[in-house]
Amino acid sequence: METEDCPPTGRRLAWGPWMVVAIGFLTAMTIIGRMADPNHPRRVVLDVAVGLVSTALMVLLPRHPVPTALGMAFLVMLSPAGTPASTAATIGIALRMPQRTAIAVTAIQIVAHLVQGAWRPVAGLPFFWFAVLDVAVHAALLGWGLWTQARQQLFDSLLDRARRAEAEQGRRVAEARTLERTKMAREMHDVLAHRLSLLATYAGALEYRPDSSPEKLAQAAGVIRTGVHQALDELREVISVLRDTEIEEGPGGRPQPTFGDVQGLVEESRAAGTTVVYDEQVADAMSLPPATGRTAYRIVQEGLTNARKHAAGHPVTVTVTGRPGTGLRIELTNPGSNGVPLAPGSGTGLVGLTERVQLAGGTLDHQPEPGGGFRLAASLPWPT
Repeated sequence: METEDCPPTGRRLAWGPWMVVAIGFLTAMTIIGRMADPNHPRRVVLDVAVGLVSTALMVLLPRHPVPTALGMAFLVMLSPAGTPASTAATIGIALRMPQRTAIAVTAIQIVAHLVQGAWRPVAGLPFFWFAVLDVAVHAALLGWGLWTQARQQLFDSLLDRARRAEAEQGRRVAEARTLERTKMAREMHDVLAHRLSLLATYAGALEYRPDSSPEKLAQAAGVIRTGVHQALDELREVISVLRDTEIEEGPGGRPQPTFGDVQGLVEESRAAGTTVVYDEQVADAMSLPPATGRTAYRIVQEGLTNARKHAAGHPVTVTVTGRPGTGLRIELTNPGSNGVPLAPGSGTGLVGLTERVQLAGGTLDHQPEPGGGFRLAASLPWPT
């Protein structure tokens, strides 16, 4: 558990037992080295006491670096035996503590050594040069410690950024996969629901009109067979869609539907037996953006598919109006449901269609009419 004196980075000063032993050895060498001082015999007890206390304080330095370093500075003023431990404290604080704290502690250590040099001068070394060496050594220790700390912080920052970038990349990949699956599901529904509803219509005619002529039965069976092949081809193309660029143009160069294919979509529904009243009042349809035209096609396709499912045998009215600058308006209306749908639905068609229209920048509204019918209306942007 860290105290308020611990470094802000969360790292303690990691002194091991070997460091305490090393400081004790240097302290002993310092005491022995000062034996040339004529006054040393009278101060040997003080030197030994200071050396023992300063070495023992090394144990407290990791948890309480600043108070311990200040205590060592006081001991340094009494005896040179405190210099090794005091120097180690200066280095440790410069390596781990904030810059202001490190500078303040180093300044106190410099003053403490100057007091020691004035009280117990080194034989043969003038006080001026002692002061110069004192300031130079501590400044070098402070500079090296702060540089090392800044380098470590930069490394930690880069490592953290790399981890964040990796996590963000993983999140983006997951979102991209989800979006890709959503696009595939929407495309599969738009393509197959329409085709399969046509097949259900022809199959229903065969079921309810078994007395039809062999020619009509053969014709209906041929339409069903062709429709099945087309559905399989379209399913194969949809499954192969993995990128937006591939959605724009399917495998083998087969283009995706555009606004110009809406008329063919209406004729296909009429051929299946649905009465479709189609009213198109679109000015300059060639200038309609391809993405908007494709969305319009999907809207009409979904509306006709739902009409065949829920209101088979009833007429459907499709109205398309618009011009550049005012937008494109699509509206489909049909009578109410017959009760049991001709083919089961997934319930996600209108949800996916709403998402598609919103991505195109438009709005979609679908609701039952007061008289019992159903209305599907969409507005798409069409810039000038």
